[in-house]
Amino acid sequence: MKKLLVLGASALAFTTSCVSNLSDDYNTNPKSSTSAIASGLISNAERTLVRTVNSSSVNLNPLRFYVQYWAATDYPNESQYDLITRSIPNAVWNALYRDCLRDLREAKNTIPNDITIPDASKANALAVEEVLEVYTWATLVETFGNIPYSQALDFNNSQPKYDSQATIYADLATRLDAAIGKFDASQPLGFGANELLFPGTTAAATTGQWIKFANALKLRMALVTADVDAAKSKTMAEATVGKLPTSNSDAVDLTFNGAPPNTNPLFEDLVRSGRTDFVGANIFINSLKGTAGPSTGVTDPRLDDYFNAATSTNVPAGTYAGGVVGTGNSKTNFSQPGSKLRAATLPGVLISYAEVELLQAEAIERGFNMGGTAESHYNAGVTASILEWGGTAADASTYLASNKVAYTTAPGDYKQKIGYQLWVALYNQPTESWTQWRRLDYPQLPLASNAIYPVIPRRYLYPTVEQNLNNANYAEASAALGSTGDNVATKLFWDKF
Repeated sequence: MKKLLVLGASALAFTTSCVSNLSDDYNTNPKSSTSAIASGLISNAERTLVRTVNSSSVNLNPLRFYVQYWAATDYPNESQYDLITRSIPNAVWNALYRDCLRDLREAKNTIPNDITIPDASKANALAVEEVLEVYTWATLVETFGNIPYSQALDFNNSQPKYDSQATIYADLATRLDAAIGKFDASQPLGFGANELLFPGTTAAATTGQWIKFANALKLRMALVTADVDAAKSKTMAEATVGKLPTSNSDAVDLTFNGAPPNTNPLFEDLVRSGRTDFVGANIFINSLKGTAGPSTGVTDPRLDDYFNAATSTNVPAGTYAGGVVGTGNSKTNFSQPGSKLRAATLPGVLISYAEVELLQAEAIERGFNMGGTAESHYNAGVTASILEWGGTAADASTYLASNKVAYTTAPGDYKQKIGYQLWVALYNQPTESWTQWRRLDYPQLPLASNAIYPVIPRRYLYPTVEQNLNNANYAEASAALGSTGDNVATKLFWDKF
């Protein structure tokens, strides 16, 4: 009997098919393995996850439009918040449920009996799988709200119920703690060359990097829920002290090898496609130029790394200018995404060191005991981002010396200061930037021109395939979201302000 995924149906719906009246070994190659090795499943899940959250494809990830990093040139529909024409929720749902989580769950089932993983490494292997699951589930909750969880990924249940988003998130925090407790830094992971996030280090160092990854994820989740459960958030955040990334070399990212199909998805959209569908958004570029925003008068050293100068002869050479989000824009009068984003081997980031430092600054402002000061972590986060993009320590010092940037004198409260620097630092982490923007409500972004909704989306709509094939549970989940239901304006449980 073979279990087959029903493509085009719900990503959570599976069916079975068997061959009748023939021997059980029909179509079976006795010389081939009957199951995939866990390391292959893990690496495929890592690749899928990284590509999904970092993609610039308008079929999958329009979030660079939502946080107004980019504007469209020829086809502005997605920048106007059109989620339906290209079935974007379906694409995200499928990528994370059907592809990533399904691979991870199969790996989890395979690891105990996988002879390629030494027995001493199996606890580490299971911990890796669990950290990746928690990351993926958290992304789904932060995108949709209530989702199938306790009954998900079951071949025998094509209509799983939706669980409460708050309940899921709390369970994920518990699971993450358990995973952290499983790691044994004296042992390798057991995946060999198939480990993609931290390759090329010693066994103990790789395991240590995964422990830092897990704690960085824990810190991120703690801050996501800080406005709904401050006490629990404080406990979670403080438990990560001394266990977090401490430099850009600890960033959680996947470096693509540059050979198709293993290239950064931005390379595929910006270079290999031969298209010029994106330019910088005016609000972002003007903020980096110092002609608008809280840092008016200060040029951000990341400007020429994030964008190329406009190429039109209608504007002076070296001009950086952005288009209007929600309209079509000139491909030459405005700045295209920078050359560094076009590298086939550009790492796809899950958690950056800059993010970790800025989150610690926020945690201290909230009264959490993280060590250091809010200012020291803020400075470290800004510096890390500038260095990450090729700037120098001198560039960072000059930038931070401005009274419009320095922590004690920059305009606004801590949410505004840190929110702005997170927005700038997370330029190439659009999924996480969208979450941080919704959580901190800063910077204040204008509605896209010609927007089809009255707000910048606070969540994705549920996929139409769920409405069609899992309608009763979909309707219950939509009602549970509140009076506005399955609407892009509906705030999720952690988005209080």
